[in-house]
Amino acid sequence: MKKTKILIASAILGIATFVAIAADHIDAPAVTGTTSDITDYYAFRGENTNNIAFVANVQGLLSPGDTGSASFDENVMIEINISTNNDLQEELVIQAIPRDGKMYFFGPVVATSTGLSSTITSNAITQGSVDITPYGQSAIIENNNGIRMFAGPRDDPFYFDFTQYNEIIAGNAGSFNDPGNDTFAGTNVMSVVIEVPKSLIGGSGSINTWVETKRRQ
Repeated sequence: MKKTKILIASAILGIATFVAIAADHIDAPAVTGTTSDITDYYAFRGENTNNIAFVANVQGLLSPGDTGSASFDENVMIEINISTNNDLQEELVIQAIPRDGKMYFFGPVVATSTGLSSTITSNAITQGSVDITPYGQSAIIENNNGIRMFAGPRDDPFYFDFTQYNEIIAGNAGSFNDPGNDTFAGTNVMSVVIEVPKSLIGGSGSINTWVETKRRQ
């Protein structure tokens, strides 16, 4: 494959092809326990009501005490997909790629390809980067052209009684307990957050959005 290089904020990123793999919160056999395992994805109106925030979390069940094992994989791209016309196919993408202690963002920009394969959208006009926040440090947030960005470890916000869920699936229980046990309490995830103006993703109209992790090929 022919490769070119682009210069972004003093870091050189190679244009590469990334391919999607299945992922979910610790129950996707192909990626469980790997750096591409998606835990959760959130999209909601920002504190500034003219913005929308997107949050993608990967690498669940990280121990806060094991700081050495928590880092983003430079071979894994996190790609936020946005459909603006209800066809459930991405018209826009936001791509996040870690390099040398920073998270680089590309987009929102028109997708150059759809489906399982992607390339870095080097012509995105809203590129930016943020230092990855280390464990125990205050959140590092960058602003660029009205876009706010964060990347780093965070407490897993997902509340779920995974043990009881397995009992229900196995036919050993009929319902969840009230209250249940939060399987993910006290664990961390690696989180990517980007808040963008609505004007960059179709104005005030409705959107459909999903996230994928894609590994460099």
